[in-house]
Order: sequence, then C-alpha cells, then structure tokens
Amino acid sequence: MTLDAIIDTLPDYAKDLKLNYSSLIRNNTELTSQQLWGTVVASAIATRNASLTAAALAEGAKQLAPTALEAAKASAAIMGMNNIFYRFHHLSSNEKYATMPARLRMNVLRSHGADAVDFELWSLAVSAINGCGKCVDAHEKVVREKGASEELILAIVRVASVIHALGPVLDAVSAQAEVPAFA
Repeated sequence: MTLDAIIDTLPDYAKDLKLNYSSLIRNNTELTSQQLWGTVVASAIATRNASLTAAALAEGAKQLAPTALEAAKASAAIMGMNNIFYRFHHLSSNEKYATMPARLRMNVLRSHGADAVDFELWSLAVSAINGCGKCVDAHEKVVREKGASEELILAIVRVASVIHALGPVLDAVSAQAEVPAFA
C-alpha cells in the first residue's frame, strides 16, 4: 500500500493527521525533496510500524537518489542505537558515565554519502521521535552551525511528528481488525 493510500484510509479520529500530512508532505514548500523524503523514511523506520515503513521505503526509493535513501535508513539505524545510549547518559544522575567512552561503532556518521546537513536533520528527526534530549541538542547544534534556520529545523520536526503519529494509529487499526466482533 502506498503512503497516500494509507493516509486516505485513516479513521475519522485521525483527521488532523490526514490534514497535516497533506500540508506538510503532499504540499511541502519548506523543505527540499531530499530533506522531506529522507525525513519521512527515517521517521517511518523509527515508528517500528511495518506497513508505514514499507510504504515510506517504497516512496522514498522513487523520491531519493539511492545514496540518500541508504543514508536515511542509516540515520534511523544509528540513532536507534545512539538514542538509547545517550538517553541513558541524560537520565542517569551518575556523572561518571559521561566521562567514559561509548565504545560503539558510529562510522556511518562520517561515511553516509548524503548531504551532511540533511543527514543531521534526519538524525535530529529520529532523535526527537525517540526522545533523546542529548542527541536532539547535539544534532540541532550541528545543523545550526552549518547554517540551518530554526524554521527549517521545526519543519523537519513537524514532519517527524506526523509520521510518528501515524504508527500508533495504524497499529490501532490493525489491532481493531483482528478483534472479533461481539454480537
């Protein structure tokens, strides 16, 4: 199923998501196509919803160069790991953890092959979804230093928030379809 088909079949209680998807994705005016579709792909992966991820990957393959598509997937993968590790740092009151090396491979941060700002924006989107304040701060700082405006950053987070919200709705629709009707 395509992303548009998924959106068109959302239940009435998710009407705001339909409207926001339409204004932010279908009628995007704030982001480059690569920024938009890389954010959609990385965010969909972060939702952990299989149908949403499959649709986003299929549409992303049409909208992104192969290198950018792989980089968006890599952003979701590396942030899936880093967000847990650095959120632990943030949540723990033991300051010693911040002085200890991560000892986790993060080579893709330097070797993704996409535009550096775009990759950081996708990483910021996934970090926002995963609720890692330390990673949000780090990626927001990097993109601001590279010239990204607050408006651009917020546009990315808006897209991530709508894509993320679709995951639980689709899970609920799927779960409801599996529940037998009671007479």
